[in-house]
Amino acid sequence: MHYSQQLKKYGDSKSAIRELAAYGSRRAREIGEENVFDFSLGAPSVPAPARVTQTMLHLLQTVPPEKLHGYTAAEGDLSVREKIATYLSTRYGIENRPDRVYVMAGASAGLAMVTRALRDSSDDEFVCLAPFWAEYTVFIDTAGAQPVVVPPDYSTFEPDREAFEAAVNEHTKAVFIDQPNNPSGVLYREETLTWLANTLRKKEKEFGHPIYLIADEPYRELAFDGESPYMPHYYADTIIVYSFSKALSLAGERIGYIYVPESVTDGDIIYSVIKGAGRALGYSCAPALMQYTIAENLDITADISVYHRNRDLLYTMLTDLGFECVYPTGAFYMMVKSPSGDGKEFSHTAQAHDVLVTPSDTFGIPGYVRVSFCVSSDRITRSQPAFAQLAQHYGLRPAQ
Repeated sequence: MHYSQQLKKYGDSKSAIRELAAYGSRRAREIGEENVFDFSLGAPSVPAPARVTQTMLHLLQTVPPEKLHGYTAAEGDLSVREKIATYLSTRYGIENRPDRVYVMAGASAGLAMVTRALRDSSDDEFVCLAPFWAEYTVFIDTAGAQPVVVPPDYSTFEPDREAFEAAVNEHTKAVFIDQPNNPSGVLYREETLTWLANTLRKKEKEFGHPIYLIADEPYRELAFDGESPYMPHYYADTIIVYSFSKALSLAGERIGYIYVPESVTDGDIIYSVIKGAGRALGYSCAPALMQYTIAENLDITADISVYHRNRDLLYTMLTDLGFECVYPTGAFYMMVKSPSGDGKEFSHTAQAHDVLVTPSDTFGIPGYVRVSFCVSSDRITRSQPAFAQLAQHYGLRPAQ
């Protein structure tokens, strides 16, 4: 065979999310955009802060073009990495080093790099805490390792503890965690994070090698009822992968960073291997304009209060109609239980009512759909009759 069968599989496979969004665009042309209620994509709906735009304009007017549009160091401009390290030190009270920061084009690139860097053998396993972002398994598979899925405790949407302890073994290289979670919007409780860290420390000692926690943090700033946890406070062997896509509404600009804290076992070596992965994958020298832009805007976010209001509006509307929903405390997603027990069936039935929601099978669990509420509040309000028809279809009883 003269090409990669593995990569052809991923090239040919269709993302359920992208497929729904494409259908929504076609349907909007047929019946009008106002009549299609698309809750499939996780694309920020609020604009980037004005200060971000002002920073970019200032840079364009004052920085020499050969610097602004030229190459930086592969791991990012040193001044940018210094500002990220200083910001993290100030915010979280942990001394951070710029020579452990790698600026890259979005969290996807960072996750692929870290996975490739940690994989050493085809026997290596990476644990995914369901529900999880579907691309984790793509990064693991194409790195030549094995994904291991741990189901949630459906009463909390936190990890099933017994299943997690059974899943972590001598082949485990790392565990993926994202807080707040995509797709559930759940933030793990303090007690759960402490248990997770203690379990991993016990397993490290049992098997005699580090087990890394890959903290995927594009939604870190999108917490509604307090701050998101900073995982190095809980577990020393945590590698941070951060993106500005959601916090600053810069999804299309593809900018973020990897950070290897001082506490990480063999941290200098791990950082060097991550740099090697960036070189091997071609993920070096993120766009200079965006590097300099985010360096001046580390302390602000877009108006995330919009998502908070949308959470309250959507949760009240759906539960009043009789749907069973997982209450999100962050991000901009909500899991809704399928009345039929089949997430794909629920998504298909909703589509017939011009409501587009993503089946949870995409995220490693059955029986739910993900509803993205990073949309206008008006869309949520206008969707009420369509959701009411769905509730009637399933014979749900409205809340009294």
